[in-house]
Amino acid sequence: MVRTRSTDTDRPAGTGTGTLDREVSYRARNRALLVAVGGLVLAPALATPAVAESAHKGGGRGGSGRTLTVRSGETLELTATTTVTELTIAEGGAISAPDGTRLTLTVNGVETGSKLGRLTDGDGGVATAIAAGTYRGTVVLDVAAANDVTYNAMSFPFRQAVYVDADGVDESRSVPSDVRGGTVTDDEARDITLRSNGEAFNGVYVTGGATYRLTRPDIAFQGNGRCDFVGYGAAVVGTGAGTNLVIDGATIRNEGVVRTAVIADATANVVVKNSTIHCADGDHVPAEYPASGSGDTRYMITVPWMLGISGNVRATNLLGASTRASYINSSISSEKWGALSVDGGSNCTLTAINSRVANTGGQGYGSYAIGNVTENILGCTYDVGDYALIHWGASAHYGDSTRAAVAALNESLELGLTASELRRLPERATTIRAGRFMVLWYAAGSVLVDGGTQVDTGETTFMCKAVAANVTVDGSRGARLTPGNGVIFQLMDTDRPSSVAVTGKPWSTEMLGTYTEPTTAPTRSATWDTTTAQSTDARAAFTDIDLAGDFYNAVRGGGNASLQGQNLVLDFTRSTVRGVISATSTRHRVATITIDEYRQISEVANTPGDVVNNGVIVTLGARSTWTVTGPSYLSSLTLAADAAVTAPRGKKVRLTVDGTPTAIKAGTTYTGALTLTVG
Repeated sequence: MVRTRSTDTDRPAGTGTGTLDREVSYRARNRALLVAVGGLVLAPALATPAVAESAHKGGGRGGSGRTLTVRSGETLELTATTTVTELTIAEGGAISAPDGTRLTLTVNGVETGSKLGRLTDGDGGVATAIAAGTYRGTVVLDVAAANDVTYNAMSFPFRQAVYVDADGVDESRSVPSDVRGGTVTDDEARDITLRSNGEAFNGVYVTGGATYRLTRPDIAFQGNGRCDFVGYGAAVVGTGAGTNLVIDGATIRNEGVVRTAVIADATANVVVKNSTIHCADGDHVPAEYPASGSGDTRYMITVPWMLGISGNVRATNLLGASTRASYINSSISSEKWGALSVDGGSNCTLTAINSRVANTGGQGYGSYAIGNVTENILGCTYDVGDYALIHWGASAHYGDSTRAAVAALNESLELGLTASELRRLPERATTIRAGRFMVLWYAAGSVLVDGGTQVDTGETTFMCKAVAANVTVDGSRGARLTPGNGVIFQLMDTDRPSSVAVTGKPWSTEMLGTYTEPTTAPTRSATWDTTTAQSTDARAAFTDIDLAGDFYNAVRGGGNASLQGQNLVLDFTRSTVRGVISATSTRHRVATITIDEYRQISEVANTPGDVVNNGVIVTLGARSTWTVTGPSYLSSLTLAADAAVTAPRGKKVRLTVDGTPTAIKAGTTYTGALTLTVG
């Protein structure tokens, strides 16, 4: 049993004293180091630190009334956990722990003093040392068994308040002095409070096939983490095959560079419900970090500016192979960068049900998906700075949290919701408010929008960078798309600058690329067929919906074997569409985009024109009508027997095929150089 005492649970570490009469109870494996308190072993040939002992000399973690001073030039090695009332480390002094162990300082129950190395250090700067200074109160120097985690050949020396594996809580790898209030057992931690204002300290680390619950944890970490591709410095990590972690009623508020809230990794199943999570940017990006950022995921601590956004912390990350993370009846927000991320993994599943997903700083995404991800977004509210989704290869569904849909996910994803919880979850439609686009595609994948989903974007709804996007929108239950700039689908060449390789740095790439607007006309490909749909085309199908907006294909093609051309294939069933549907050319607001113009990525104006390698293939299916509002250039147009092409009231629409005026008749297919005008 461990008792900690402090009068002010939020007092800054290193100041004040007092008492806390709440009890922390551990039922866990003991560790010998907890018993052997106070062993001091000096490094060879160094002066003896000054240790003053009061008349009261206690044992264990309860406090000893001692002071400890480490002078400049001294290195003190602690072989066991040590408690004092005052610790002074002079500049040039250091405290260490034996090989195979890790040292953590807490003051009045708050992890503090830990300072990461420089990114350019030989180990990547991932080791921490206790900063010089004077610390007063209940000062615990905790010596715990190492928990080193390897990622891309780099070893990260984790330290965590609570370490859990298949056998329960392993106190030998934990830092109990950081745990205040509540109860910790082998199955559950309930009502605990965790605080850190040091760097790269983790809260709860669950691994090794453990089944564990975190109930009403209160976690607030301030200070930098180092790598969110492994969760170094995160509030909660669930990792490893067979690991099942449920977080219920949590409040997690972190502030710092890559000081992530929740990490799910390595085939774990992490379920977060009834929780509030927010991560704010840090003020202190390491000085040695390149201003342009790095694409090397071992070192990446700011969002790649090529995505058109900024920020240095995302609230969550989902990693590894076949890992699952689910957020239910929760609020997940980041200041910028991203709220829900899937990165560095494959075949993962991200689910959000009846949750709020937001960026509070005016930039960022709701979710990021790479590596054949499945995303289920049901009954959620998105208030995001730029994009609901950055799409690097996923299958994403935005719909209603119907009882049937939630029950199916509860079973297939092992969410563990009880019958009572399922009954209490209200059925809701998804609402998306995005400052720029709903979806930004950089790799092939699908998006389904159905139910009563309402999508309001500041600019284009669907932005696709020359990949095989596949969109399905079913408006039969009220789904609606409202693009702020009047463009529903923009297909265009990628304008994302590339990272460049660097030498003489521990990171392998820097984001120094530049995008330059082409100045020549595209060259027509001799091999690309603009009149027939192909597997590499971008596609969108709309049923039972009224649409007001334009559809553009600006892919140039013809310049290389990998992209001779790309078509935009549009199908409408029992739908109306009012707008321009056309091949087009695009022009950015600026001719050259570097990091200084990062917000100009994807910002283009369209000029409709003849099809070159950018076919536009339109099918107006049953009971569908297209009202043409401006010149539109197609390569194929098919009308069902009851479909129609019309003009706005008081005007007429005219069609030419290969320059020949042609009557528009239902039940007909037209191919070639099609031009529709109104007048």
